[in-house]
Amino acid sequence: MAMGPEVPEVPEVPEWPGPAARPDARTVALSVGLVAISVLLGLLGGLIWAEVAPRVLYQEVAAGTAEVVNAETRAFFGADLWFCLLAALAGLLTGVLGYRLAVASRTGFARAAAALGLILGAVGGGFAMMWLGGQIGLSAFNHHLASSADGTVFNGSLALGAKSALACWPLFTAAVLLIMEWSTRPAAGQPAPELPDPAGPPPD
Repeated sequence: MAMGPEVPEVPEVPEWPGPAARPDARTVALSVGLVAISVLLGLLGGLIWAEVAPRVLYQEVAAGTAEVVNAETRAFFGADLWFCLLAALAGLLTGVLGYRLAVASRTGFARAAAALGLILGAVGGGFAMMWLGGQIGLSAFNHHLASSADGTVFNGSLALGAKSALACWPLFTAAVLLIMEWSTRPAAGQPAPELPDPAGPPPD
């Protein structure tokens, strides 16, 4: 039996993603908005941190020089502990609300972009909280340091000693997103829920 020449197989060329797979203006705006909301929440956290965290007491020993009154003070540790607590609460809040309001209702790239915006916002929120908390009371501390008489006792400004505490907020946010995403996946052997047809039911 006659055989024709074999035709070499041509590898399939992957298709270029269509417009639906590319980020659009609404998706970018959503991610930026989530980052901005988290940063604003971080500023609020900075106000709370400055209000509740303990302050270290200093004593003026010379012009422009002060020493810690109690070398064994736990105020440094207390300030870091309060920062971690507030960051963890903020991470839980942005994770739960962010998933329900911004992630769960979206699919594909928009879903991933919303989750990324929440995590990046958590990073920005932590830095915003550290910055504002450290600024509150800093000018008063510098004024006392420059103009107080020797022996004057005054409060120091807040400072985050353990910079690793900045990871609390994004870690809690990411953990909540992963847990909620995993809990919404269909169990093994069960079909995935059908999404509603955006075009609506066919006309009668």
